[in-house]
Amino acid sequence: MTRVCLIGDPDCTLQYELLSRETSREALATYDLTRPFENSLAVRTVSIGAAVSLLNDLEWYLTRFVDEALVQEPSVSDDEWLSRPLARALRNGEIEPSETGEFCKVYGLERVSGPDTLATPDGDDAPHQDGQGDSNSAATSGPDDADSRPESDSASSDGDGSEAGVVSGTHRLVEPLFVRRTGGELPEYDLRDVDETLVVRLTESEYSP
Repeated sequence: MTRVCLIGDPDCTLQYELLSRETSREALATYDLTRPFENSLAVRTVSIGAAVSLLNDLEWYLTRFVDEALVQEPSVSDDEWLSRPLARALRNGEIEPSETGEFCKVYGLERVSGPDTLATPDGDDAPHQDGQGDSNSAATSGPDDADSRPESDSASSDGDGSEAGVVSGTHRLVEPLFVRRTGGELPEYDLRDVDETLVVRLTESEYSP
């Protein structure tokens, strides 16, 4: 199945912003939500077409609350992600899977110490790790009622034993390094010491060495 992962803007709490608004909540209602990284939200879709369609449905929210929208398509790679423009080009047949690996950016994955508490099922807001509250949430109007609270939080465990509503011992994405794959190999990430890295494949127009 194709995965979609949204990385929230540092100035907001992504889960709260998406699940407190009726239109985005309904768009995500049929999916099991997970949080693979700090301030992120991920789902599994049936195909790359469905993944691109979901991102299109969430366009208004992506421009306001999302720093990165990533797609992971198993027919391309099991461990590398696609940028949204590259996923769209692949869905439209503008590029072949074998042609997607040349231009990339590599994020460092830095371990987060301590819990990152997000919106709770009853709509109350728990503290956010970086001190950012939801003061800008009510002030941001949208295509639906910004004060509407989720009836239920569909987020499930994010695979590391964390319960819904709390991220503990996860990672954040830091400092992307733009690289070009040569001879099938990517240059090593050297911007800082990190536990792991995450590779995002890009279109040529997104590549900025």
